[in-house]
Amino acid sequence: MPYSHHSHSGEFCGHAQDALQEIIDAAVEKKMQVFALTEHMPREQQDLYPEEINAGHSDETLLHLFRRYYTEACRLQALYASKINILIGTEVDWIRPSSKDFIQNLFSNFEVQLFIGSVHHVHGIPIDYDAKLFADARRRSGDSTERLFEDYFDLQYEMLKALQPPIVGHFDLIRLKNEDPNTSFVTMDGVWQKIQRNLAFTVSYGGVLELNSAALRKGLHEPYPNAEISKEFLGLGGNFTLSDDSHGINQIGSHYREILRFAKAIGVTEISYFERAPASKDSRFPRLITRTTAVSGMQNHPFFTACKAI
Repeated sequence: MPYSHHSHSGEFCGHAQDALQEIIDAAVEKKMQVFALTEHMPREQQDLYPEEINAGHSDETLLHLFRRYYTEACRLQALYASKINILIGTEVDWIRPSSKDFIQNLFSNFEVQLFIGSVHHVHGIPIDYDAKLFADARRRSGDSTERLFEDYFDLQYEMLKALQPPIVGHFDLIRLKNEDPNTSFVTMDGVWQKIQRNLAFTVSYGGVLELNSAALRKGLHEPYPNAEISKEFLGLGGNFTLSDDSHGINQIGSHYREILRFAKAIGVTEISYFERAPASKDSRFPRLITRTTAVSGMQNHPFFTACKAI
């Protein structure tokens, strides 16, 4: 279990903690083999979070911050090359159809080694920030939770078709701020059909879903995606990778023992992870390959003895 493909630092993310180099030092100490740096992409002025507005950020300052992140990530990747496999990436935010041009322009200026495709907004409103904004987004969906879920997965489908991300981020994030975040999607026919559609498309282009432990850290009963979605994806032949979605040193590898138990319980036998290599099947990332490791032997990795509070 020595991999995480989703991380943030307080140096470049307003709701995280600790400097990027401190994050990497902690990952090395915890015996991580692969650690992806995936700070949030800069966004347009209309899409800033309240915390960013309060900090005086603008679309221009977020771009400058991302430029600083990229420079520092390249420096640290070279510095720690003998200790850990660092991947330089970003978590993209799909907010509306025009996001495609914004994201492609970002990629034309920054050569990332992978990216996570995520949806954090519905109707232009953050759905993972707090209960009030979640309720605002739901009102835009006719004050219907089920309709909001449908709108979220439709937006996710747009993102999947437009970007075909190597890793799909926290697939069912929409449940986080719902009154019952552990609710079943299967009971909602329209929602479940859209989930099935998105999963099938992800399999069709070779995308990977992250088993994201942040949901457990935030008190949900199951990781992202939940068991019913994960089983459906597995049945379609889908592959999973691991992410702690850490926002600071103390969250690196958080709840990975629970993730391992969850993976075994739903029938996952292999976990995918990404590494740099001389050649790749994906022309967008010519030096990135996917490998797999057996779930059955993961508990014996030194990561678990190095990490006591996971």
